[in-house]
Amino acid sequence: MGILTESPVASDFSGTRLAACNLCEAICGLELTIERGTVTSIRGNEADPLSRGYICPKGVSMADVYTDPDRLRRPIRRVGDEWVEMGWDEAYDLVADRLAATITEHGRNAVGVYLGNPSAHSLGSATHGTAFVKSLRTRNRFSASSVDQIPHQLIGWQLYGHQLLLPVPDLDRTSFFLVFGANPMASNGSLMTAPDFPQRLRDLKARGGQVVVIDPRRTETAKVASAHHFVRPGTDAVVLLAMLHVLFEEGLTTPPSYVDNVARVEELVREFIPERAEPVSGVPADVIRQLTRDFAAADGAAAYGRIGVSTHGFGSICQWAIQCLNLLTGNFDREGGVLFPEPAVDIVGRRVIGPGHFDVWRSRVRDIPEFAGELPVSTLREEIETPGEGQIRAMVTMAGNPVLSTPDGRSLARAFEGLDFMVAVDIYLNETTRHADVILPPTSALERDQYDLVFHNLAVRNTSRYTPAVFAKDDDQRHDWQIFGALASRLQKRLDTFAPLRARVIARARMTASPAVVLTGLLATGRKVSMRRLRANPAGVDLGPLRPTMPERLQTKDKRIDLAPALVVGDFDRLRTSLASGSSAGADELLLIGRRHKQDCNSWMHNTPRLTRGKPRHHLLMHPDDLAARGLTDGARVTVTSRVGSVEVEATGVDDMMPGVVSLPHGYGHQVAGTRLAHAQGVPGVSINDLTDPERLDVSGNAALNGVPVTVSAAPVH
Repeated sequence: MGILTESPVASDFSGTRLAACNLCEAICGLELTIERGTVTSIRGNEADPLSRGYICPKGVSMADVYTDPDRLRRPIRRVGDEWVEMGWDEAYDLVADRLAATITEHGRNAVGVYLGNPSAHSLGSATHGTAFVKSLRTRNRFSASSVDQIPHQLIGWQLYGHQLLLPVPDLDRTSFFLVFGANPMASNGSLMTAPDFPQRLRDLKARGGQVVVIDPRRTETAKVASAHHFVRPGTDAVVLLAMLHVLFEEGLTTPPSYVDNVARVEELVREFIPERAEPVSGVPADVIRQLTRDFAAADGAAAYGRIGVSTHGFGSICQWAIQCLNLLTGNFDREGGVLFPEPAVDIVGRRVIGPGHFDVWRSRVRDIPEFAGELPVSTLREEIETPGEGQIRAMVTMAGNPVLSTPDGRSLARAFEGLDFMVAVDIYLNETTRHADVILPPTSALERDQYDLVFHNLAVRNTSRYTPAVFAKDDDQRHDWQIFGALASRLQKRLDTFAPLRARVIARARMTASPAVVLTGLLATGRKVSMRRLRANPAGVDLGPLRPTMPERLQTKDKRIDLAPALVVGDFDRLRTSLASGSSAGADELLLIGRRHKQDCNSWMHNTPRLTRGKPRHHLLMHPDDLAARGLTDGARVTVTSRVGSVEVEATGVDDMMPGVVSLPHGYGHQVAGTRLAHAQGVPGVSINDLTDPERLDVSGNAALNGVPVTVSAAPVH
């Protein structure tokens, strides 16, 4: 048997290698057993100081992606209805020629870019992908963030001065964990890197702490919580504002000295009494009052909200109110409350990622503001289809599948068909990339070095870990950073021939330096741990628990927090109007929400047989009373219809659903022609985003995917 080595394993290697899972935000450490060059088992690395030996089903499947026969390894080009392999240089030149021609004829905004979630999970994409996107200088930039987390980023920027300066619950020391619209038992945290959340929750309860969940579904987290309360989708804001009202009414506020405009917040929430919130939200007024008192009285409490509250029409108010709960009760920057990680690479303080901005420009068709240089992806289809100056005529997608993951996916697929040119940087021919003219596939996770620049910045403990590639890439494969560098270089030659020589040399040097070289420089600026030390400790280096860092770490100019930012205050009128108009659902309508499973990773792991075994997870979940009211039986095939579309799927009656609410999982709907996903095509299920509505937005521009009014009826007999 071999020993742990940093160089990629040879075909005859037998032994163990350490790796990192990059399939979700938990970034768990892995230990691979390899026999003659083949991975025979994967388990959690007990020496990892953050994940502590934990692994979920996704981590066990890491090698399945590496060996997947459907994974693309060389560039392919569409020729008629066929796909033909081509050489890398030929592919680079073709893509650069077509993009340059589009820019030359129609302007830089004629190229659109979409970044999928996996972009944040790759070191090479983080160091080189964003630089390539910037080199295009287009304003038509989109990403998965605007169907996911823009309210968090907007509020982080407004309150703390940076879009990724986001406080994290101190899970390992808190005594009261309050959860709105999140399911960390399935996700292991999101914008809260918390591997082995199940054990962390057990530890919390063992030390006498409480976990309270507010959610329209009795989720996996709710089932093991101390208490769970149903809330009508889209009404979390009134519950949170009512909690703030109680804090002021009962004199329970103890904000830090560096917080301004507390009185303005008290004024804003004065009208939101719990008795007003109850009929709107379904959460009893006495529950709201007692929950607020318990939270304020706890010896260390942390309020946390995630996708369930970010993806409805008032996601930004929700995320602001959650921050206010922590700030006003003295649980901000406090052990056991919420704290800011201090990563080895401080992407916030070093401005590796910009602090953010809002409404510097707007979308051409619907006049929707950008945030941090990105337009809401809900506007992408119309920007492709609507003629005029600035119309998107060529598209670049990077590790994304927006046809399945963004609102009204069917319409977006039709829009992609009308493009002059489309290139995808992706390892699969999937529901989105099937519309491309060229696909450039990067190496898989086990073939490249990894360091999590983003997720160490959001972790519940300060750690640092660099894992070299397990397997060497073939000579005819390319890493993602090599693809981005080659494209940027060729585009520069075609478009920037009059740029100063020095600028061109610097740009080329940046794009040809490997991610490991870039990372070494970034680590040196932080001075917490060196690359030499990380290479000597591939399981990771423990940098200690979270600790208070405020107000010094604030990125605001005056090192103070304005608790009543104009963007949030200005959205209260829209909330009042919405409350005055009542429910948006008709008499026979139900409210649709999504859901997440531990075995799923958005849409792209459904080609892995081991993750799709067992009980089907694609069903529409309904309360039994809602089934009976429509004359439906458990297991019946139903038609679900919204303003934008209809799908047919099996329905299951469960008491876990709040009456009047139905749930479909995200990432399904693989039964389309033209993909190369042999196993996924046989996985049943429909895309929830054939029902979600691109016209429903939060003030931040984030898609309001939750609380979509739908009708459910018996499906026709085919």
